[in-house]
Amino acid sequence: MGANLISNAAFRSLTNDEFVHIPSGHRYLVKRDFTLNPEHPPLAKVWAALPLALVHVRPLPSVERNHDDFVAATVNYSAQFWELNRGHWWQIVFWSRVPIIVLTLGLGVLIYLYGKTFFGVRAALFAVALFSLEPTMLAHGWIVHTDIPAAFGFLLFFVMLQKYCLNPSLARSICLGVVTGVALLIKFSLIVIAPVFFCALVYRTLRQGTFRSSRLRRFAHSILAAACAIVVINAGYFFQHPELSSQDLNWFLTNAPSPASSEPLFHLFNLLSKIFPTYYLFGIFTVYVHNHQGHPASLLGDFRSSGWWYYFPTALLLKTSLPFLLLTVAAVRWAFWAALSRREKLLVPIFAFAALYFGMAMTSRINIGVRHIAPVFPFLFLLGGIFLDRFLRTRAHYSKRILVTLTLASMVLVAVRAYPDYLSFMNSLKLEKPAWQLLSDSNVEWGEDTGALARYLHEKGEPSIMAALSGGWLTPYGIHVVDYAPPDLQSSPTRYVAIGAASLNGSTVRGDLKDGTGKTLTEEERINYFANYRRLVPEKVFGNSIYLYRKTE
Repeated sequence: MGANLISNAAFRSLTNDEFVHIPSGHRYLVKRDFTLNPEHPPLAKVWAALPLALVHVRPLPSVERNHDDFVAATVNYSAQFWELNRGHWWQIVFWSRVPIIVLTLGLGVLIYLYGKTFFGVRAALFAVALFSLEPTMLAHGWIVHTDIPAAFGFLLFFVMLQKYCLNPSLARSICLGVVTGVALLIKFSLIVIAPVFFCALVYRTLRQGTFRSSRLRRFAHSILAAACAIVVINAGYFFQHPELSSQDLNWFLTNAPSPASSEPLFHLFNLLSKIFPTYYLFGIFTVYVHNHQGHPASLLGDFRSSGWWYYFPTALLLKTSLPFLLLTVAAVRWAFWAALSRREKLLVPIFAFAALYFGMAMTSRINIGVRHIAPVFPFLFLLGGIFLDRFLRTRAHYSKRILVTLTLASMVLVAVRAYPDYLSFMNSLKLEKPAWQLLSDSNVEWGEDTGALARYLHEKGEPSIMAALSGGWLTPYGIHVVDYAPPDLQSSPTRYVAIGAASLNGSTVRGDLKDGTGKTLTEEERINYFANYRRLVPEKVFGNSIYLYRKTE
């Protein structure tokens, strides 16, 4: 798996989120400036930026804020960062990915250690095998973003919480507090662990000990754990509590749930900022606003900004390898039965944590990728590994060995056949339909194939192109993007036009486009902006994510 991830990290292009995550992480580290990309906590980005000390990286002296939109400010800064470091941008990209690969492999180690401790070596090895072969893990295990780190943080919290609950102690309460703080610094969706953390501490305080002194000691441990979590969160922001910039303050007040709530909400914000970093709280608020407003997305040909409750179950059905999907269904069914009828209590917390995060994700209105449920996957790998181990313990041993061997062999075959295009992978349930017809955004395209596109254009002697790509940054490859791709291929001033799978789908087409009369496109017009290309046969398809069309002579 490590070799697989490194090969992807070394040859795949800069992806959409990496375009902003890498410059943001570097600025956090060298300038202690957390105004960039506040929708994501800093830890994963800072972790990725650590090796950049080995590369001559030049940060911009300041962040230009000419408007209230922090997203535009982040994108503008990132564009200037990459242009300033254009001479060695690829070294920056590769070395930023190395820590993410290390963390991904660390997640595999954590899965193994937990499985071995509670269910035995064979169950642990099976779980790690499933983890190492699943396309979603291979797709995102080398990319600088927060999803795989979130899976690591969520599982680490689960492991530490279980250890603490089984045998509370001063040392374990401190470790639990530290791990909780680390998880909350990785991704804001992991705030789901905060009530679990609080309830567990309250439960252990009230339950343990019959004497007053014992409960007082447990209470002290709980206070210490909470304090450690708060200290770690503050450390992630270098203990900074600055006031919001004028632009961010204006954005905060403008996006309050209602005009009447803006003032009391701001007072609450100021009060909490005495305890938590200012931009940590601001980041949580930006995610709340984003989720409340929704995000343009597509599912099975339907287009919405409000999301679907069944989005992630559907994405899971389409984006996981078929043998693992069938194994997961069998394992979940068996584990549910075993937990109820056999009272196998160790299966209950695995079930509960997977259901907790999955249930929370199903309420989200930001439906742009199966990667957002990455924290659920380690628990599915564990359940699958445990199921395979128990399956081999029963009678008809040799026939069951053959079945298990075939299951793992088929997963190997899927991983080999899909290499290196794991990000756009879909299983055979898509029924021969193009992936972009079923899902969109980071499920089908994220900019990872722009390098292959550029190399092909160089072979054809084409220095420029019209394009609509997700994270399609072609400038470092010497290809000039003249403008956004036109709706009609023959009207293009360039010989070639490149359309990303997400744009071909329609959900990620720019919202500021206008028609011939100068009016902004309606939602339906925007979605069907590239409808003409859907009927054309592309000259070349790169990684199932970028479609290249050539004008007829």
